[in-house]
Amino acid sequence: MPEEKQPAMTKCDRLQSALMDCHRRIGPGLAREAACRHLNRGLAECLVSVACPEEWEAVRSLCGSGGTGLKRSQCQEAQLSLSVCLSSHQHQLNNPNAE
Repeated sequence: MPEEKQPAMTKCDRLQSALMDCHRRIGPGLAREAACRHLNRGLAECLVSVACPEEWEAVRSLCGSGGTGLKRSQCQEAQLSLSVCLSSHQHQLNNPNAE
């Protein structure tokens, strides 16, 4: 099944499983933080890309490197749009009956 057609959470299942395994193998503390950091970041990026794909792609493309004042301004706007999108999902999770 192509990645674009998968249900939202199944795209990130392998990363979540790998992160959980990392946490089981390594006890709490700095060693775990260092060993599991790449998995934690990968899962976070995957979940954000699933929840807000257009906003995530805009941030990735506009904020990846330095640039003109216009590009920096566009990056800030993209970051704000992503923040609003993620907040709307958080609101939906916290208030499932709210419309």
